[in-house]
Amino acid sequence: MAKKTPKSSEHIQYHRDGSVWAKGQMAGEVMVGYWEWFRKDGTKMRSGHFENGEQVGEWTTYDKNGEVYKVTKMKAKQK
Repeated sequence: MAKKTPKSSEHIQYHRDGSVWAKGQMAGEVMVGYWEWFRKDGTKMRSGHFENGEQVGEWTTYDKNGEVYKVTKMKAKQK
């Protein structure tokens, strides 16, 4: 019998002041798909993709003005 993959749903986490801290997709308890993190002032801080809870591909870090500061290429995990 095939293993059932949990359906992904939008997930939002908040700073203590109620502003959005992070948002993305969850499949059960695992981060999947595109995620973004924000500073308390609402500017984007970091973004990237997850596959089965692992950071994959290019991750972008933004400066305090929301401009691209650096891009990091995530290495695939060795099996």
